[in-house]
Amino acid sequence: MCLILFAWQHHVDYPLIAIANRDEYYARPGRAAHWWEDADIYAGRDLEAGGTWLGVNRRGRFAAVTNVREPGGMQAGKRTRGELTRNFLAGSNDAETYLHQLAPGDQDYAGFNLLLGDSSGLWFYSNREQKIRRIEAGVYGVSNGHFDEPWPKLRSGRAELEAMLDGPIDHDQLMAILTDHAIAEDHELPSTGVALDIERLLSSRFIRSAEYGTRACSVVTMDRQQRIEFSEQNYIDATRRGSLQHASFAIAADC
Repeated sequence: MCLILFAWQHHVDYPLIAIANRDEYYARPGRAAHWWEDADIYAGRDLEAGGTWLGVNRRGRFAAVTNVREPGGMQAGKRTRGELTRNFLAGSNDAETYLHQLAPGDQDYAGFNLLLGDSSGLWFYSNREQKIRRIEAGVYGVSNGHFDEPWPKLRSGRAELEAMLDGPIDHDQLMAILTDHAIAEDHELPSTGVALDIERLLSSRFIRSAEYGTRACSVVTMDRQQRIEFSEQNYIDATRRGSLQHASFAIAADC
């Protein structure tokens, strides 16, 4: 996943509103969002490594991860970043404890940005920054750089999300933020060690190319009545839509 935009404790009715794009090679096998058979997790699943890029569960947990774009990021022998979200959603430790336990071994993974939420709050950790951060109320974004780093797609997407927070929350309207195809101007592009044509390609919120692009657009809302709604539009390739998934459920009363 390459973009997460979220509002935390910023809307009168929704403590958490999160929208996210997963960008991946079209050939990598995956399954659309579903209730997992082996864990209390509602999420898509990477069928190559077994983890997930974004998910929730009935206990009110939320988890999402992006990679950090850097030269040599695809290093052999590193553990899959999808297990970071999977293990939190399937586990029992609160988010802060989980991150403290993760930190000593965080270099076992290629660069990652990890966003976790539970009844204790919303938390962020990157193994490049190596600082456990409790998120204060506000509207933020995470792409493939530092936390809330103002890359063009993050900056514009965050502004569009914030503009929607004064009115009713609609999943279709939130989804539309994720499908913007606009390419940033060259002078706005970050320098992440890839060629200029690749920086241009990756600068749009919704990415399209022959082999790589946005595979899933996800919207997650958690309201003050302790109800989660999860919508996900999948894409087969640059021109074909896949399934549209939706789940709505109450957080378990004992959580």
